[in-house]
Amino acid sequence: MSRRARLLRAIACLALLTMAGITAAAASDSYRLDAMDKLRIRVAEWQSAEGAVRDWATISGDYGVSPSGDVSLPFIGELAVKGKTTVEVAAAIAAGLQQKLGLPDKPEASVEISEFRPLFLAGDVQTPGKYAYAPGLTVLKALSLGGGLRRSDNGGQGGPRDFIMAQGNYDVLVAQRNGLLARRARLAAETEGKDQIDFPEELNKTEQGRKLVSDESALMAARQKRLRLQLGALDDLKKLLQSEIETLDQKMVTQNRQLELSRTELKSLGELAEKGLVVNQRILTLEQTNAEQEGKALDMETASLRAKQDIAKATQDAISLQNDRDTEIAQDRQQTEADLREMDLKMGMYSGLMTEAVARAPDAARNPANGTAPTIRYAIVRTDADGKTGQVSADENTPVLPGDVVKIEIAGPSVTSN
Repeated sequence: MSRRARLLRAIACLALLTMAGITAAAASDSYRLDAMDKLRIRVAEWQSAEGAVRDWATISGDYGVSPSGDVSLPFIGELAVKGKTTVEVAAAIAAGLQQKLGLPDKPEASVEISEFRPLFLAGDVQTPGKYAYAPGLTVLKALSLGGGLRRSDNGGQGGPRDFIMAQGNYDVLVAQRNGLLARRARLAAETEGKDQIDFPEELNKTEQGRKLVSDESALMAARQKRLRLQLGALDDLKKLLQSEIETLDQKMVTQNRQLELSRTELKSLGELAEKGLVVNQRILTLEQTNAEQEGKALDMETASLRAKQDIAKATQDAISLQNDRDTEIAQDRQQTEADLREMDLKMGMYSGLMTEAVARAPDAARNPANGTAPTIRYAIVRTDADGKTGQVSADENTPVLPGDVVKIEIAGPSVTSN
């Protein structure tokens, strides 16, 4: 082979080596190495005197990162790579070889990841365990590596049936609880004298909930109208009785005036009768008239007192009517709160039964007959750059990193107390 040919081959080899390093840098520039990662290392040196590339086959090859985060290399020895990028490791290898062997120039080194450290699946997975990582992996893709959600080993005997029964009872309790929430909101508005009811937001999310809102609003409007009519009737009665009292007072003034005049006349006639100037029959008639006028005056006073008593009774009836309504609302609120607490306990029981049924047969919750999808919770346990381990919530589209532990849990619906 001619010198020119060897030179062109050497340049091509170095170019490939450099491109490999550039590609590794582009793919893993932000990726930090850790235990169980596998690396492919290539080292070459350009020998200008010979015009050829020297391939360091002794060092080039595949290496695994030890649990302590090191890679054992010929000539260099233990090289700490944990927390470093492939670019940083390649630079450390070139610098280490130059220093160890006393080379005038740094050799070209490239480091690429031949196999990422594995991820782990735990929880309600058909086949939990360790799996190879691939770039672009998400929680859903990782779950598919483990065969999907866990399925019962005994054919799900009893699981689907128990789940459907518990789900049916749970749904009934949810409907009853929504009714109690709507009633409690209406009673709170009545207690505070509001014209509008502050319903929980969850009631407006379903057709049944919106119907409950409409029914309770109509009920409160009807109750308020009835109370207004009753109080208005009592108020009208009091006004009527007050008018009657005023009329009687006017009549009593006139009647008392007439009685005073009659008494004055009777006194004058009595003086004349003593002198024998007036007959006794005239005096008797006048006395009879006075007695009738006095009786009418007493009747008027009695009617006035009776009207005043009726006004006091109407006022008391209005107070009693309002107090009875307040007492009824308070008792209804107390009973509603007790019913809600009881409902939460029952819902918690049936939620537990559903969770138990799902634990025995996870595929039971996916039975189309119950009309409800299972509640699946995802979480990722991850170790950060500082070596601290923490757990974060995730969903199906959350990216998974090498070394992550993906936790999957199938559970029954949760009960939220209000």
